[in-house]
Amino acid sequence: MAVPRVLSIAGTDPTGGAGIQADLKSIGAAGGFGMSVVTSLVAQNTHGVRSVHTPPLQFLTEQLESVFDDVTVDAVKIGMLGDARTVALISRWLEEHPVPVVVLDPVMIATSGDRLLAEDAEIAVRDLATRADVVTPNLRELGVLVGQPMATDLDEALRQAAGFAATHSTTVIVKGGHLTGPQADNAVVTPDGTIHHVASPRVDTPHTHGTGCSLSSALATRLAAGEPVDKALAWSTRWLHEAIRHAAELNVGTGTGPVDHFHRDRRLAAAASTRAWEHLARPALDGSGPGQLVAPSPTPSPRARIAPAGPYTAALWEATGGLWAEIMDLPFIRGLRDGTLPEEDFNFYLAQDAAYLNRYSRAQAHLSTIAPDAEAQVDWARGATDCIVAEKELHNSWLAHRDLPETGTSPVTLAYTDFLVASCHINPYVVGTATVLPCYWLYAEIGLELAAHNHAGHPYRAWLDMYSSQEFLDGTRRAIARVEQGLVGATVVERVQAAEAYLSACVHEREFFAQADRAW
Repeated sequence: MAVPRVLSIAGTDPTGGAGIQADLKSIGAAGGFGMSVVTSLVAQNTHGVRSVHTPPLQFLTEQLESVFDDVTVDAVKIGMLGDARTVALISRWLEEHPVPVVVLDPVMIATSGDRLLAEDAEIAVRDLATRADVVTPNLRELGVLVGQPMATDLDEALRQAAGFAATHSTTVIVKGGHLTGPQADNAVVTPDGTIHHVASPRVDTPHTHGTGCSLSSALATRLAAGEPVDKALAWSTRWLHEAIRHAAELNVGTGTGPVDHFHRDRRLAAAASTRAWEHLARPALDGSGPGQLVAPSPTPSPRARIAPAGPYTAALWEATGGLWAEIMDLPFIRGLRDGTLPEEDFNFYLAQDAAYLNRYSRAQAHLSTIAPDAEAQVDWARGATDCIVAEKELHNSWLAHRDLPETGTSPVTLAYTDFLVASCHINPYVVGTATVLPCYWLYAEIGLELAAHNHAGHPYRAWLDMYSSQEFLDGTRRAIARVEQGLVGATVVERVQAAEAYLSACVHEREFFAQADRAW
């Protein structure tokens, strides 16, 4: 995809959370190249606006000329304009210099309540909206645009937006952030009255400075890249949700702080790191006993709901604490717990799980052929069969009934399954059993942890039921017992190899769960 060139026409924020500064960050985070033309110099911080200085209109024209004379502009995002004369200038400029995408964020009233547009300019902004492809008012601004009180619920806001969209021939984005309740959904409202909802769980935080600027800029960038407005809003909403969720971690200002525009970028960069996994850098132990099997995790492990079968598996569980905490804090697991996980993420996960189970069954089937006793042979063979049955049921009960895009097997899934199959085929039996154990033990622990949040209306109830079922828990206990038994009779070298394989598989599990949040 070509990098879209996006121009922000807006005011400034010297603390960097709103205005042009936020626009440029958002454009970059959404995959574009940001440019800026300043309409107003605003003295503001996280507590509010102190004063506004508007440069001469001639200088605004010179800024516009300098950009358009040299650069092809794929999209324009319009923010704070300040007064009627500025609005008129921008309107004429766009008429004379049409661009493929225009997104108008009618900055009238800041989240702090400060008025950022002269009252006599409101009519001019309504007229400017007819030149915009998309308009993104907050609820206060939407009320001003339609000459009505601010909407108090989403349905009322949608009615106001539908009326404005029809009379001004533009698409309106309704933003639910100023409403109350567990959801802060957004919606696309087109001139013909079509409404497309984008669900977004509310984040309990005061740090939402610049959210309007940020959403509109990201939206403009995704539109300029060729996405339809519903897809562009879905991406921008999800990106902004993550930025809001981690806003407090920035520790910028003492008031309503800014959002973390680049949290997603840092998360994806960390996921792509080629540094050795932490557990591989722990001090090497000699495997002479349970206390010398593996170093405990610096993060204490919770009490295992499925008890270890002896001191060796107890040592493995004590080494899992940090990875367990990381897994439970993944957006995928949090969303699975409370039912807010986007369905497209769950669909992606299930498609990968089907591919995973296909190869995981091969690993267990091989363990069955090298197991030292008939009982273990039967149990591993039963596990392999269960995987094949589960894969078929995934296709029949969920995947086959949804119009899903073809994702193929992801690099994360390939890496994990290659590791499983190779470890079981080239290593001693006990190392193979430790390799496949996390897919039993971690899943059972997660299933039991999340079962407390299960209810009749939970969208992923079937998944929660499966991994907290008595049948799966019994299979997990048998797997733990086989690993314990194997470690007792293993050589010291095999024990260390088994502990390393177990922790490597735990990391692969973390990455397997995390990958759905990287697919958008």
